[in-house]
Amino acid sequence: MVGKTQSTIVTPLDETPKHKIYLSNLELAPSRKYTPTIYVYPSTSIPDFFPIKAFKAGLAKALVVFYPLAGRLSRNPETGRIEIDCTGQGVNFMTADSDATLDDFKDFTPSTEMRKKLVPVIDSAEPPCAIMAVQMTRLRCGGIVLGFAIHHYAIDGRSASLFIKTLSSLTRGDSGTIPAPFFDHTILRARSPPSVSFDHSDYSPNVYQSKGLSNASSQGICSNFKLTKDQIHSLKIVAGGERVSTFRAVVSLLWKCTCIARGLASDVETQLILPVDLRDRFKPPLPANYFGNPTLRAVAVTKVGDLVSNTLEFGANLIQKTVDSITDDFGRSLIDHLELTDLEALCKMRGAMSNTSLMAISWLSFPVYDADFGWGQPMVMARAELYGSGYVYLSRVPAMDGGISVVVGLEPDSMQCFKKILYEEIEALEA
Repeated sequence: MVGKTQSTIVTPLDETPKHKIYLSNLELAPSRKYTPTIYVYPSTSIPDFFPIKAFKAGLAKALVVFYPLAGRLSRNPETGRIEIDCTGQGVNFMTADSDATLDDFKDFTPSTEMRKKLVPVIDSAEPPCAIMAVQMTRLRCGGIVLGFAIHHYAIDGRSASLFIKTLSSLTRGDSGTIPAPFFDHTILRARSPPSVSFDHSDYSPNVYQSKGLSNASSQGICSNFKLTKDQIHSLKIVAGGERVSTFRAVVSLLWKCTCIARGLASDVETQLILPVDLRDRFKPPLPANYFGNPTLRAVAVTKVGDLVSNTLEFGANLIQKTVDSITDDFGRSLIDHLELTDLEALCKMRGAMSNTSLMAISWLSFPVYDADFGWGQPMVMARAELYGSGYVYLSRVPAMDGGISVVVGLEPDSMQCFKKILYEEIEALEA
């Protein structure tokens, strides 16, 4: 049980710029949703653990640096295009009490129920709407859960990590050297005239409609799997050796197991969708602290039979080849393609997933545990809810000394089979 106790608006501590921020086609292409994340902290013997006053003061300071988050998504009155209106209106901050304890989070699995309890609900993700809301839930054992809902148009994983790291630093009184976020997204405007030199059919609303996909992925159930450092090492050896990244080795295995668990025929094409950060792929690169969501979805495609019959090296190499194909030319071409696309129709379909597809999102390189508000690192950092079936999240687990957490969402009738196959594959590696 969770009881909401208070709701207030936290505004920037100082006056902030009042202007509109252009959102690039890349930022407007994802589905129009909030990303729900939680940070779980065990209580300490320090009196007044995690005081609300100190957190709100830190948030008010952080909203000066990251002032667009205190604004609202709105539509340009002349073009109808969605943009960020830096109004300084502030962020809704909620407090709550829960009967749960830290034991309930040891093997945390995302779910709709968890999101509703631990992350603030924003009535609509359609403009005009808030960009962010925060909830602090105090557990029965004294622990704290911080829940964030941040609109996906305004932020990606890298930007979120920068914001949370700054917020935690300011809350604990460490102003230090705070890197200035870069908010000018006009550097990613489409060319005039647009020049499309690659096939971007996977960014077409017609493709989703022709496949009969709805505006949301099918309902799935989630499971949280832990892989140790030794198991990851064994996977890398099979996938090509130590040079292979953890992401490529693990996702190659997950992709193979998913196809088998879903019972896909060998001649069916399967797709692995890979979000790619374009900051360092553009020429010149975007500023390191570009604050937004400059990502695209790369798609690796192969026949199920080829993926299943080959070693993990086949899938790992295909992942690498697909990611390597994302260049400055490709990114610019996609921006121009999106300029000629109905973005409103596209974003309504972007959450859709067929049962031949898997989307793998990596948080492995993000410092998501650099969120010390003065009382230590979080015990758990995770999404509170997955979008649905066919989504996979990989993240570090500091307590596991090199191990990782793999959260998988699948159709209910596929999950049990998936678990069996995954464990068998891992046992075979360890034999």
